[in-house]
Amino acid sequence: MTGTDDPLVLGPLLRYVDDTSASVWLETRDTATVTVVRGDATSTARTFAVHGHHYALVELDDLTPGSTEAYTVDVDGVRVWPEPDSPFPAPVIATLEPGRPLRMAFGSCRTSVTHDEAGNRMHGVDALRAWALRMADHVEPAASAEPDDPDLAPQLPDLVLFLGDQVYADETTDEMRAFIESRRDIEQPPWTELKDYEEYAHLYSLAWSDPANRWLLSTVPSSMIFDDHDIRDDWNTSLDWRREMEATSWWHGRIVAGLGSYWVYQHLGNLSPAQRAEDELWQQVVAHAGDGEHDLGAAIDAFAERVDQHPETYRWSYVREFDTQARLVVVDSRAARDLRPDARAMLDPDEAAWLDDQLRGDVDHLLVGTSLPFLLARGLHHLEAFSEALAQGAWGDRGARAGERIRQTVDLEHWGAFQKSFQEVARQVMEVAAGERGRAPSTVTFLSGDVHHSYVTEAWPTDRGRRLQSTLLQAVCSPIRNPLSRNMRFATAVLSYGVAGPAGRLASRSARVPDPPLTWRYAEGPWFDNNLACLQVSGRGLRMWWLTGKVVDDDARPRLAKVATYALDEQGNPPPHEGTISKLRRRLRRR
Repeated sequence: MTGTDDPLVLGPLLRYVDDTSASVWLETRDTATVTVVRGDATSTARTFAVHGHHYALVELDDLTPGSTEAYTVDVDGVRVWPEPDSPFPAPVIATLEPGRPLRMAFGSCRTSVTHDEAGNRMHGVDALRAWALRMADHVEPAASAEPDDPDLAPQLPDLVLFLGDQVYADETTDEMRAFIESRRDIEQPPWTELKDYEEYAHLYSLAWSDPANRWLLSTVPSSMIFDDHDIRDDWNTSLDWRREMEATSWWHGRIVAGLGSYWVYQHLGNLSPAQRAEDELWQQVVAHAGDGEHDLGAAIDAFAERVDQHPETYRWSYVREFDTQARLVVVDSRAARDLRPDARAMLDPDEAAWLDDQLRGDVDHLLVGTSLPFLLARGLHHLEAFSEALAQGAWGDRGARAGERIRQTVDLEHWGAFQKSFQEVARQVMEVAAGERGRAPSTVTFLSGDVHHSYVTEAWPTDRGRRLQSTLLQAVCSPIRNPLSRNMRFATAVLSYGVAGPAGRLASRSARVPDPPLTWRYAEGPWFDNNLACLQVSGRGLRMWWLTGKVVDDDARPRLAKVATYALDEQGNPPPHEGTISKLRRRLRRR
């Protein structure tokens, strides 16, 4: 983190970037004027205040498509970024270029601990930081570079998508606990968990202030969506869970601070200039521009309280269009749930209708970002469906109580545990893949995190008579830095292979759960490394690879290594090096 006298507290973060515009977010120590300088051009914004913290989002326009420009940041005329004597390259703003292959990274679940031997021993190497260090070599390649593997080449992507749990409000680190203890009694609720906006602000500072990651976030555009640990484990898993939380003395403060800080630190930068102009809170920021005495804390608290109780009044989900190459639909699978037992759904009716509208073809690749995997291991999916049926009374009141206990104890609250939503979305994506919602894309790919293991799943219709023109994929990257224990890895592996799938299916059928309209199996994985996934689309081809950090000589400077690769060529077929049986199997799944 910066020193107490530094005018720049956190950032800058390069957020929404398209072919002609960009936005830069940062936090300052005091009320200030922030200026982004690129060549002879300048863009300026005044800070806005929230609970005594000061933020700016500087909007840049009239950029040249396909250009790459270095930039600097001034606060009240003082140069604050890049820092003097920085070992990293100058930060740049690289705009999109229509027709250029889209390259992005994605992942979830990252704890913020030290990058020394102790931190790496407990939490593993931070894959994001290892990637940042390698990316910085694009100016002066390091001796450890592996030029024979293009997947390890330091090429800046167009976007990094964070799919939840960037911060852990409930499982705090030693450093975060020390800050909490410095301001209140940790023997009182909510103990060492976060209580208010001030603690969230400190948590984000811990998450984004490491020098390598900070440089990366100032250079690579980012998009974000929350998951449960941004608020609390199992957030909105069921109505019983929610009522239990609302009965505590501290939950109201947590959810208000969590959603309010999420809007400031994460969501605001997801929006395009046009979307921001329509945002109710941003309109208040603009209305009070230049008024350093006006603090929006009360307005943001009221907003957060309202959207928690009435999620239909605000949309956290969003969509990005990358010309005709790709559409990225990022779905809120936490705050927009319908928890009524007789209408339980991952998405409430308004959110479900919005997603239905976004699931269209006429692009080469439809990418659906959802923090929770749409397709889990088959055994785990059926177990979740079974637990939901129990909780809804398939085996009577006693079974319902048992189902609810199982649901909360084992975290059974993914798409499989919301069968109404799963069945609806599965049918919708099959319609996209069949060319019934515009020209069929080459792939429909779900991008997800959350489960602390990674894999690629291929899916096809359970009805073998249904012909699809698109490959249906689930790609998971989790964790970036928060590995499962050995016991949990074993349990996950058991649920991923062998008899777990058929046994789970029998259990779900015993509770009269409808058969899923999709069938799926692993194409790659699972694996349990800390990792970050990369994705590139070129025409109708798609390539994904997973990267991790390995300590060789120095814990502070891990080397980047590849974990796995998955690819389809420009005709949507597997590459030639795959076996004939594998090729035939994939082609048959389309028929």
